[in-house]
Amino acid sequence: MREDDGRKLDHKTLEALRVRAVGQVEKGARVEDVAAALGLNRSSVFKWVAAYHAGGKKALRARPVPGRPPKLSGVQTEEIYQIVAGTNPDQHQLDFGLWTRDLVRQIIATRFGVELSLPSVGRLLHKLGMSPQRPLHRAWQSDPQAVAEWREQVYPPIAAEAKKKGAVIFFGDEASVRSDYHSGTTWGVIGRTPVVKTTGARFSVNMISAVSAQGKLRFSIVDGTMNATRFLDFCRRLLRDEGRPVVLIVDGHAAHKAKKVRKWVDSTEGRFTLVHLPAYSPFLNPDEWVWKNVKADRVGRHAITGPDQFKALAVAGLRRLQRLPQIVRGFFADPDLAYINAAA
Repeated sequence: MREDDGRKLDHKTLEALRVRAVGQVEKGARVEDVAAALGLNRSSVFKWVAAYHAGGKKALRARPVPGRPPKLSGVQTEEIYQIVAGTNPDQHQLDFGLWTRDLVRQIIATRFGVELSLPSVGRLLHKLGMSPQRPLHRAWQSDPQAVAEWREQVYPPIAAEAKKKGAVIFFGDEASVRSDYHSGTTWGVIGRTPVVKTTGARFSVNMISAVSAQGKLRFSIVDGTMNATRFLDFCRRLLRDEGRPVVLIVDGHAAHKAKKVRKWVDSTEGRFTLVHLPAYSPFLNPDEWVWKNVKADRVGRHAITGPDQFKALAVAGLRRLQRLPQIVRGFFADPDLAYINAAA
């Protein structure tokens, strides 16, 4: 199909083309020249001229599109989009936390008195540019005002000061991966759930990492649970390996606020700065994407056979990210993290 094929044009545009083409022919232009100038087929122009001679300008008008008219108006459709994109079902006294086609159908029936089938609701949502997705879950305790202040008032001066003294900013976090964590899908026979054999023993690997907007990743495997001593050891190595001032941004974990940690930070005389994110706001931390990548995209897709293999998979996933700084930089493209690049 040609780029200028008339079948790609809407009805109103085609009507204007028909009127224009016929008008030029009636003024004495050759059909071939009109067709070439407008990117049309010569036979189409001949048909339009014949229709004009038989029925006048009325014959050139766009005809109504066949089929039943939509049950929802444009305004109603826009309202459905705003409801699904901007609110949760429980805000509408619906007893569920995720939008389903059935819940959207209930909203449409309640608000507009229009009954739609589930397939019709699905087509409507696709038309609005929506698809079923796994949502990010956020703590209701998160303070929107504190988050806004962090983005607009707290972080920009931190970034400016770091740039002034040549410091690198890292965002850090800890995570634990369990051997019974599984992710991903596999092909199988319809009606027969595939079985992947793995160990029945349960064990975990604890890790800490830090990422920068330049694509750097530093990590450490932690033996036992995270405490002030282990966190402090990670901070010391981070400062030593960078060889320049470091700003590390972390959450409010008790180990991050321990007395011995604060004492060491003070002893660095500004070479190491520790900053805490607002409470219950992991979406402000790009290091969360490290764990999603390692846990869900790497470790969770393997059949686990034992502790050593499990640990090796976690380490391999982290080292892979170290070799691919473009992926680490991509973590910062999350819309919730736009404030970081905006202040760069």
